Amino acid sequence: MIKAKNPRLVSQEGRSQSGLRAHNERRIMSLIRQQGSAPKAEIAQKTGLSAQAVTVIINSLEAESLLIRKEPQRGRVGQPTIPFALNPDGAFGIGLKVGRRSYDLTLIDLVGNIRATLNEYCAYPTVNSLLTFLEKGISVLKMSLSDELAERILGIGVATPFEIWNWTEEAGAPKKVMNEWKSFDFKQRINQIISLPVYVCNDDTAACSAELSFGNPARFTDFLYIFIGTFIGGGVVINETLFTGKKGNAGAIGSLPRPVLNSEGQLTSQQLIMQSSLYILEKMLKDDGYNTDIVWSSKEYWGDLGPVLDKWIDQVADGLAYAALCSLAIFDFEAIVIDGAIPINVREKIVLATKLKLSQADHRGIYRCAVQSGSIGAKAQSIGCANLPLIINFSQDNVSLSHN
Repeated sequence: MIKAKNPRLVSQEGRSQSGLRAHNERRIMSLIRQQGSAPKAEIAQKTGLSAQAVTVIINSLEAESLLIRKEPQRGRVGQPTIPFALNPDGAFGIGLKVGRRSYDLTLIDLVGNIRATLNEYCAYPTVNSLLTFLEKGISVLKMSLSDELAERILGIGVATPFEIWNWTEEAGAPKKVMNEWKSFDFKQRINQIISLPVYVCNDDTAACSAELSFGNPARFTDFLYIFIGTFIGGGVVINETLFTGKKGNAGAIGSLPRPVLNSEGQLTSQQLIMQSSLYILEKMLKDDGYNTDIVWSSKEYWGDLGPVLDKWIDQVADGLAYAALCSLAIFDFEAIVIDGAIPINVREKIVLATKLKLSQADHRGIYRCAVQSGSIGAKAQSIGCANLPLIINFSQDNVSLSHN
């Protein structure tokens, strides 16, 4: 088993400081993350803290190598101001994404740069294949850092589909194999490999955290995040904070029931997951004689998939427009942000089609919102789960994550 060496940086509940001082540290770290860098005077102005309090906290964070000084800003009256920025080498997070077609291990630094990543394709996820992948992968990831920097790994974030065992038919997996996930304890089994805190959340909530921390260029304070993967899912941001909900499953739009007519003309319902997911495209392509490997092997370019792709994009957009209207009726979101494990050109077509369908929808009693592309892309889930230890330790977000 690989042992973590720095007890301060790997506290199960985050950094060891508590109370008002820790709260203010998080406020300052979050502000600097949003702006890229800021001098002490600006930090004091925007946080409402005294200049002395900001100086004490900044000096402490700098001493811990969490902040670095940038080049002095000159040209103003008086002494040059010195901006402070997050130190990329100040802390690291490891992310394990358990997908329905693959496993990902990702190591990111404090500003979201990917330092190392490993991927393994699978027909469907099994407990044994995951543990084999994880054991060899953790060692490989740590080799990308010096021993000193490796001590600054804060923990492992795990992103996994909610109740993955309930989707055996859609995943094309034996029910007996998928049922093994019911009793699988991520924390216990991962801690047999490496002694670090383990944080578990829904895979698309993790993707949403990546967009919030490292994307969101329009600085939306409230948005519904949608990720188009093997199964479609989402996340919620309220007041610039990742909202996970009481059970950690907020934004699970894939389970949203949509009224449909069955073969006998009777009104029934069908979950959005069965309309706007990648596995549906896979089925449509197979039925039309296409080789579907490209859908899973490449997230940059799919080539010419003809009318099948156009039809799928249209029905995806139809489902997203419905989900957007339902969400807007419950919470007055500023924006719907759409991303996915799909090529950029396909994502842009989905965004445009969704905008068009929303513009034609009945908005009476509902405010219109912005609809735009996410900025992280196919790696959002992987980056997001690696970001979980960083959120727990340094963000002011009040995020409730399972330590399972």
